[in-house]
Amino acid sequence: MARLSLNQATIKRATVAEVVEGCVRHGIGSIGLWREPVADHGLERTAKLVADAGLRVSSLCRGGFLTAVDNSAALDDNRRAIDEAAALRTGVLVMVVGGVAGDKDLAGARHRVADAIAELSGYAAQAGVVLALEPMHPVFCADRGVLSTLSQALDIAERHDSVGVVVDALHVWWDPDLDAQIARAGPRIASYQVCDWLTPVPADVLLGRGYPGDGDIDLGRLTRQVAATGYAGDVEVEIFNAGIWAADFDEVIAEVVRRYHSIVEPAL
Repeated sequence: MARLSLNQATIKRATVAEVVEGCVRHGIGSIGLWREPVADHGLERTAKLVADAGLRVSSLCRGGFLTAVDNSAALDDNRRAIDEAAALRTGVLVMVVGGVAGDKDLAGARHRVADAIAELSGYAAQAGVVLALEPMHPVFCADRGVLSTLSQALDIAERHDSVGVVVDALHVWWDPDLDAQIARAGPRIASYQVCDWLTPVPADVLLGRGYPGDGDIDLGRLTRQVAATGYAGDVEVEIFNAGIWAADFDEVIAEVVRRYHSIVEPAL
């Protein structure tokens, strides 16, 4: 339980205070926060609430969306996100880099991401924050993530001391080169996130995540691979699922704990 983190998105309708209270009630040691609800609650109030509860912030989501031809506004927003992560005492800012821009230039979008990360990396290093690039399943390439593989994320991360990667089970499990790329990532793994891939895929594929053990991903094997790199950080359970979002918060958190104990923890 010391390494289990509840990502706030798993109980999306809950306030920051409700998520914190739920983690404390169920003995979870860490929480993954999102910028929008943190802003609603207040950055300083959130930092105090989490600290007073004895919790860690495993990550802050999200920075990124850097693919516009003119991304100056996005760069400013990402500097604010870095400052917010530092204020919350987390060393991990999850970067959802953005989809294909209006010019439909996929290669250009990837180059713009690399250039933006180079520009932001020094600012992040000064703040003590790692920019954690999240490769996303190719189905999200158009609107969310032009980095589709762990290899593509590592090609950028390896150029900078303050840049790492997210291993999110949903986004990487399909990759035929995954074993080699996890080994390559090693200490660059800044966050490990788990859920399961559900079939049939729902109409809104974004909501096709399930509890660990309910889908097609061999999470035991994936967790052992990540652990073999020496990763000793938190394990975030992050689920986007309309049915789970509609359920009782306390029941969802209890189920997250059960699945962590039965599916994930034995492989750590």
